[in-house]
Amino acid sequence: MREILVLGAGMVGISSALALQERGHSVTVVDRRGPGLETSYGNAGIIQSEAAEPYAIPYAAATLFRYAIGRTNDIIYNIPGLLRSTPALWPYFLASAPGRHARISQTYAKLTARSTHDHAPLIAAAGADDLVRRSGFYQFYRTPETFDAAAADADRLKKIYGVASTLLDTKALKTEEPALKTDIAGAVFWTSPWTVSDPGALTQAYAALFEARGGRIVKADVTTPMRENGSWRIENAGEYLTAEHLVVALGPWSPEYLKPLGYRIPMVRKRGYHGHFEMTEPLNRPLMDAANGVVLSNMRQGLRITTGAELTGPVAPANLVQLERGVAGARELVDIGAPIENSTWFGHRPCLPDMLPLVGSAPQHEGLWFNFGHGHQGFTLGPTTGSILADMIDGREDNNFALLKPENRRLRCRG
Repeated sequence: MREILVLGAGMVGISSALALQERGHSVTVVDRRGPGLETSYGNAGIIQSEAAEPYAIPYAAATLFRYAIGRTNDIIYNIPGLLRSTPALWPYFLASAPGRHARISQTYAKLTARSTHDHAPLIAAAGADDLVRRSGFYQFYRTPETFDAAAADADRLKKIYGVASTLLDTKALKTEEPALKTDIAGAVFWTSPWTVSDPGALTQAYAALFEARGGRIVKADVTTPMRENGSWRIENAGEYLTAEHLVVALGPWSPEYLKPLGYRIPMVRKRGYHGHFEMTEPLNRPLMDAANGVVLSNMRQGLRITTGAELTGPVAPANLVQLERGVAGARELVDIGAPIENSTWFGHRPCLPDMLPLVGSAPQHEGLWFNFGHGHQGFTLGPTTGSILADMIDGREDNNFALLKPENRRLRCRG
């Protein structure tokens, strides 16, 4: 049995703690706020088993031009945020080239294909079935041209990765979703993903399971760790937490936390927003509006509308333009009521330049482990990379995931 500290109580950190605990280790989780209150709270609530390929930057000149002049709601930026992101964004663009992206996707698809399987025992053990629906979601398209392209891409994903989908026309989609009040060109119905009515609550249910099994969660700011006498030590209110191993699962805050130890890990931090609204007739499944880059999901708090990405500084003030555009587009589709007070939120998705999460041992420090950089899929992949990390700590290697390890990455990751 090893003593292990896990820094971060989001889906990735809590799932890592559960996997390590299951293998017989004594685990303490440390977080400044508590479980499921940061990025794991503010997502669209989809466990995306269909997401076989990570989001790439398109190489089409027309699309890049629309990005540049702000004619798309998928991504917006400000100049300081764009300049801040450039050291990671440029290699991310290079990794988006079709050949490299295809090679990255070979590993990525193996991760997402496991996602629902790895969540399933935790959902059952945590008694959280009431939060989960196993019935997929829709991506819909407003023009025949965009729908035809999406249909061809869905067929490609089915042939390469076995991702299941069905194509729906307006009539079929309205039969499934009576709340829709306008016609669309068509929708791709991804049948394998699971959806969650409260992502933060699911993370908290996993955290409660961890504590019920004997784990410990400490609410504290995570100070710079020190390595002494074969153990890691962090300060907590004048006292010290010590352990043989330290796991950094701090999502978008991980690179800054590791800087004092000498690591320079570039990251694109994509800010996303959501708001909740009243709705008289609920949706049966989440709807992704491809034209506006937003997802409409029924949540416990109301109808959640979740945006695409904004490239901005980590402490920049909120810019609600994407959410406002998304809400305007959503009102064309369904009857949406008043905004729910104090429900607007934003957080950051931690994207590494080669699009894969960073999972494995730190290059220059014994007993230091990384599990972060999941981009848009931390909520989806937490239990999967948590299990992979636990195997690594126990000395069991899986060659299918060798590209996740720091020593095999094209990252400026210097100790």
